[in-house]
Amino acid sequence: MKITAITTFLVPPRWLFLRIDTDAGISGWGEPVVEGRAQTVAAAVEELSTYLVGKDPRHIEDHWNVLYRGGFYRGGPILMSAIAGIDQALWDIKGKDVGRPVYELLGGPVRDRIRVYSWVGGDRPADTARAAKDAVARGFTAVKMNATEEMQYVDTHAKVERVLENVQAIRDAVGADIGIGLDFHGRVHKPMAKVLMRELLPYKLMFIEEPVLSEHLECLPELAAISPAPIALGERLYSRYDFKRVLQTGGVDIIQPDPSHAGGITETRKIAAMAEAYDVALALHCPLGPIALAANLQLDAVCHNAFIQEQSLGIHYNATNDLLDYVTDRGVFAYADGYVSMPTGPGLGIEVNEAYVAERAKVGHQWHNPIWRHDDGSVAEW
Repeated sequence: MKITAITTFLVPPRWLFLRIDTDAGISGWGEPVVEGRAQTVAAAVEELSTYLVGKDPRHIEDHWNVLYRGGFYRGGPILMSAIAGIDQALWDIKGKDVGRPVYELLGGPVRDRIRVYSWVGGDRPADTARAAKDAVARGFTAVKMNATEEMQYVDTHAKVERVLENVQAIRDAVGADIGIGLDFHGRVHKPMAKVLMRELLPYKLMFIEEPVLSEHLECLPELAAISPAPIALGERLYSRYDFKRVLQTGGVDIIQPDPSHAGGITETRKIAAMAEAYDVALALHCPLGPIALAANLQLDAVCHNAFIQEQSLGIHYNATNDLLDYVTDRGVFAYADGYVSMPTGPGLGIEVNEAYVAERAKVGHQWHNPIWRHDDGSVAEW
């Protein structure tokens, strides 16, 4: 079997898909994207495709190493996301070739389903209680929200109070048993992270995500000592070498690599195994499309330390298209009782609606995250 072509599709709301075709008539799909840099990743995929065309798609580990090591410069969001989408598609082909889900080729499943959570509240957290009640009514047992808007290095206690009010509103609306993940989103700097984490102590959070940016790993043990809430991070880390430093530094309880950013199924499996050796949990990052979610579930099926899965159904970014629009079977992700079942079909387990992908690719998108500024005019973290 030989690879004959690699094609990318820029589709709304903010996603990039790719298809790898073979001379055996089997095609595999992947989702290589950096949100806000989709066209740049598409260019990287095109560069990498010159090596892959004509190769046997089943030699996944070797292809991964050539794409990663063969260019001398390595790592980072663009290259690793391009490799990620290619890797997902190669696994999709391999599974389809033998008629089995990818997780069967990775040793078989350790679970049949995994808990999922729903985003609430939008970029600027608002109306969180109503959104959380709606999510619970749809069967979710956990929600996640952005903690705050712009926040200066040292900011007012009025902003801290707004965070507490939003969390309290969710607790009052849905009760004590619903999990709440609070995403600081890297918007908060160390001085205010210390204040917020101390003030949030009574709310029994499921986790606090990105309390500071990942480049400030040395802060994490100090922050972890302030609050009993588990600390999660990792969506902006791209390889096992990035996560090695996280695990060695300590203070992190949950890692959140994204299989569309962190080198695909091949690399994310290795990252998860490293974390398991440190007794650290896995909650894969996935505010993306259906191909990405399918790849995530293949990993959730085989990673013992996976405990919950992010997914984008109804997320605030999905204004023009949503998660299920690009698959032929909208029931393939079987949500029930706050869980999603593992797809049982071959490869990634989904069938992409190729005609609809081609139609929406004619529309494309130009999604970029907003640029926020503080009251003094300086750029704020989004």
